[in-house]
This record gives sequence, C-alpha cells and structure tokens, in this order.
Amino acid sequence: MKLFSKALFVLTVATASLFAINVNQFINDIECDQTVDKAFFQICYNYDLKAAKAVGYTLYGDLVNENNIEDRPSFKVERAIERQYRASTSDYTGSGYDRGHLACDAAFDWSEESLNATYSLANVIPQARKVNRYTWIKAERYARFVAVSLGEVNIINVVKYPETPERIGDHGIAVPEGYFKVLYNKDQNFTRCLYYENDNNITTSEDDLSDHVVDCNIVGDLLQRRTCSSFETWEEAQEWFEDRNPGWKRLDGNKDGIACQSLR
Repeated sequence: MKLFSKALFVLTVATASLFAINVNQFINDIECDQTVDKAFFQICYNYDLKAAKAVGYTLYGDLVNENNIEDRPSFKVERAIERQYRASTSDYTGSGYDRGHLACDAAFDWSEESLNATYSLANVIPQARKVNRYTWIKAERYARFVAVSLGEVNIINVVKYPETPERIGDHGIAVPEGYFKVLYNKDQNFTRCLYYENDNNITTSEDDLSDHVVDCNIVGDLLQRRTCSSFETWEEAQEWFEDRNPGWKRLDGNKDGIACQSLR
C-alpha cells in the first residue's frame, strides 16, 4: 500500500470540478438500454454495442482485502439480457483482446457471491492486453487503496466508444476507444478521474498512475454530447435535462429552462 501513499496525497489536492459527479448521470433509463443489477454493482448495458457503457459501485475499505479468495470462476453469459444482445466467451477467442473487467474481480473477492458477479460477460469489455495486464490494473489497485484510506469510495467506470467501433466475434461486440475510472467520496471532498486508451501498442515500462489523471469535466463531456436528436420525445429530453440541473446548453439554447423546444 505504500506505493500509493504519495499519489493519494497529491490526488486529493484541488479536486474541485465544475462537473458534479453522480452515478445516476451515467446509469439511468435514458443512457442505458438496460440496467443490469448485480447486487454489488450496476451495469449500464447497450444493445447495439452488446457491451457496457458504464459500471457503478462502492468499494468499502473493510471488505476489499477481506478473504481474498484465490480461485477464480469462469466467465458466464448474462442471462438477464436477451439472447440476441448478449456477448459470449467465444466472441473474445482469437480477437486479440482480453476479457477486461469493469467491476474488478480483486475488489470483490471477499465472498463467492460477489466474486462470481464480476464474471458476468456484461461486466466485460474487449480490453487491450497490455492495458488490462499492466496499466489499468494499477488504477484498480489504486481504487482499493483509496477505499481503505478513506473508508469507502464510489467508482464509476465509463467506457468511451468511437462512432464506428471495431467489432469482434460472431455477435459483433464493440471495441472501446478508451475508458475512464471515476473515484469520488463527497464526504471527504475527494474526486479523481483517470483515463486509459484502449491501445495494444502502448509502452508500459514507464507507465505511472499520474500519467492518466484527467479533468473530470472531460467525463461530463460524454454526457453533453447529447443533442435534441438523441431523444424520441420532448418528455424524455426534459426529464434528462432536469435530472442534470441546470442541464446542458445544447438542449436549452435560449436558457428558458425548457429543453428541445423543437420536440414539443
């Protein structure tokens, strides 16, 4: 744990952000085709991508290093998702990508039930092998360190996809462009965002956690990409706008508090 002591000190300074982090901004009925509740974490699942857009959970410091079960289960299809939208283990075979966890198995290996939940394929994305094995793993360790240091920490792993993603497997699983790990504890005034490119050609020998720190407003920009054409009805647009009070400028050009007048 000493590895992160200096990093934690540095990263807890100047954590204020114009973007107020909240898991409900990323996991809701508008952002997600389906929210998969795994009891220990929630998955925002997209049917077209056949993959997660975000996964949210809380890590508790008194649990993350409890038991540390060594035996790992096999990956399993997520039966809460209809068959035509699911990923399968064979989709990853020979793809050049790892089955990369979003809710990390090492953070939930304190019970068989919690550990098994992380092996749902809905909690997995095609992850560049070097990133999964050598760099993203540092962010996962750091999250556990923060949980122990602060008592608990909220995590949102947000996946960024290109407009036309590469697809793998018979089911056409979308390959991400990159992914954010958002950590926050509002009671401790702690917020930190990390970003990793999904690139197999990276150099890992000199990789440092601080190389991946980004302004959390960048994560908020993923939400701000929504325009009025993103919604089918005015009611949906207005609900989305109000949930993110004071809303986003793209939806309320004249600043009268009414989103997407063109849909009314």
